[in-house]
Order: sequence, then structure tokens, then C-alpha cells
Amino acid sequence: MIGTNDLEKAKAFYDTLLGTLGVAPATIDRHRIFYRTKSGVFSVSKPINGEPATPANGGTIGFACNSPQQADAWYAAGLANGGIPCEEPPGLREIPTGKFYVAYLRDLDGHKLCALHRIG
Repeated sequence: MIGTNDLEKAKAFYDTLLGTLGVAPATIDRHRIFYRTKSGVFSVSKPINGEPATPANGGTIGFACNSPQQADAWYAAGLANGGIPCEEPPGLREIPTGKFYVAYLRDLDGHKLCALHRIG
């Protein structure tokens, strides 16, 4: 679960962003939205304590993609809906644990997000 300062804008952003991954639109539960899949749950909430939502310093939330093309569609949808690019442009990265196609952006509240497709 991550925080937001505007639940309606967050829902519109994530409905579109996660829709590129085949995730159904969120359900609303008072001050939270939930995206449920076979592999897990992602949720966004207005802070219960009434303080402003802030992004995690050093935190990144990753979303698995089926292909580099799906990661690119995710990235394009994020940018088209107010996301901000960060890190290097989408592309192949090779690290000791393998090859990955990744795309990074920040959401409307500044949370760092990553679309990732493992190559091989």
C-alpha cells in the first residue's frame, strides 16, 4: 500500500497504468483503492492520520511485464496520465543476476515505479 493526496486522480492514473498489464480497475473502499490479481494486491490510500502522503525515500514498486513491449505500453500510459520519467530511458539492463528490460517513472504523488521484464 502506498499513500496518495488525491484518491480520484490516483485511481484514474493506476486504472490506466495497470490496465496495460491486464489488471482490472480498482475497487474503492472508503479512503483506499485496491487492485487484486492472482499474484497479489496493490493498493493506494489517503493517509489515515490526516497528514500528507509522501513517497518512500529509496523505495521502488515494481510491476512484472510479459514483454518489453508491455513495459513500453505501461511507460507510455504512465507518461500520458501525468507520470514523470526518472532513471535512464526504458531499455535493457544487465546485472550479475541477469538481463532485464525496465522502465521507470514517478506517479502523481512522487512514488518511484518500475515496469520489469526478465529476459531469459
